[in-house]
Amino acid sequence: MIHPTQIQDMLQAALETGGDFAEVFVEDRTNGQLGMTGGVVDTALSGRDFGIGIRIMKEHFSVYAYTSDMSDQSLIRLAKSAAKAIRGGGAPGTHAITLHPHAIPNQHPIAIIPDASQKRAKIDMMRRAHEAASQYDPSITQTSIGISNSIQNVLIANSNGLLVEDTRTYTRMRISAIATDGEHRQSGFRGPGAYAGTEFLENLNIEENARHAARIATTMVKAGYAPSGRLPVVIENGFGGVLFHEACGHGLESTAVAHGTSVFANKIGQQVASPLVTAIDDGTIPNAWGSLNIDDEGAPTQRNVLIENGILKGYLIDRMGSRQMGVPATGSGRRQSYKFAPASRMNNTFIANGESTREEIIANTEYGIYAKSLGGGSVNTSTSEFNFAVEEAYMIRNGKIAEPVKGATLIGKGIETLQNIDMVGNNLDHGQGMCGSVSGSLPVNCGQPTIRVSEMTVGGRKGE
Repeated sequence: MIHPTQIQDMLQAALETGGDFAEVFVEDRTNGQLGMTGGVVDTALSGRDFGIGIRIMKEHFSVYAYTSDMSDQSLIRLAKSAAKAIRGGGAPGTHAITLHPHAIPNQHPIAIIPDASQKRAKIDMMRRAHEAASQYDPSITQTSIGISNSIQNVLIANSNGLLVEDTRTYTRMRISAIATDGEHRQSGFRGPGAYAGTEFLENLNIEENARHAARIATTMVKAGYAPSGRLPVVIENGFGGVLFHEACGHGLESTAVAHGTSVFANKIGQQVASPLVTAIDDGTIPNAWGSLNIDDEGAPTQRNVLIENGILKGYLIDRMGSRQMGVPATGSGRRQSYKFAPASRMNNTFIANGESTREEIIANTEYGIYAKSLGGGSVNTSTSEFNFAVEEAYMIRNGKIAEPVKGATLIGKGIETLQNIDMVGNNLDHGQGMCGSVSGSLPVNCGQPTIRVSEMTVGGRKGE
């Protein structure tokens, strides 16, 4: 994408004012998006983004700059401009940099590369999803279907001599269904995706996913309102793991930990969760939505055990976090594009399997809420306080799933919720989502088996 001599010149220019490390990130990305509303194609977009970013570090300080102008003069000017922010107290001079290309083993094989010739086939897939959802129940009044794919070629080089290249291919289908009963509207959503090509869509049970979205919408539009109060909550497997991702995962990133703004800071070796809880972030799962061969700093991704049997074992650490905390990086430096400096981020984060079955968890719950599908939420990483909407919920009565309820929210503190998990299932599954943070929006997996939290604050309607 760019000649190594250009990169070497940039890196050397970047260190002229006393920086102790410089890094170049080059990106060439193609994107494709198709959309269908109510069975009619209304979106057909494609585009290409190309640019380069440079980061310069000096001890615990860094500066980042980027451009889409790839001329030699522009690149040197960018490096020198960024280097001006590093002045003072350093040892400026000429740095001879020799780049050493590293071959990266590909752990995520792609069978069918997405391209424009597949447009008709993808439209047929979207139409199948529309028909399956719209025909599920007369209360379905609208559907929205989308297919997106991207191919991202990256080159990463730094002043330590690293030079690596990688190609990432992502494919995702989004299915939304809306149900109305004349007075209320409710929606259901499914968004399966993978680090994969068009073969992912060909192997996907499109109709099943569409009916799943429609079932959520039709069930919830007819539901009464959830009660409020302190209740046991059973959270379903798969994307239920978004609660751990948001309420705890972000607090385990060095972006927060290194500055002491996380409730998990300085707690390595301490009991932060129930002994039943083991939590992992793994960027190596083959073809998983949040996986990578290398992170956006050029380091191989790895399996990071964050919590083991309730004991805090580690954090997710990027290069800057490694400097600030004095511990090795964990292959967790990620960024949305060349327009962002990397930061510590999650990949595929999940609570590991326990020993209970889903049926045992339900049967052992006399009264509570069954959160089958979670929606969006927010969290304060410094306190781990969170607030999550429940997209699909049911009452549990006498150890059985009873009537559906809507309007439920889960409120609490992540660290308290971890400690209150008293049953963990053996049916681990993953769901896909996009995670936003300081380095942009990134594909991530959120996973867990079915779990039970012995007591949580449920927001609903008083007296219901």
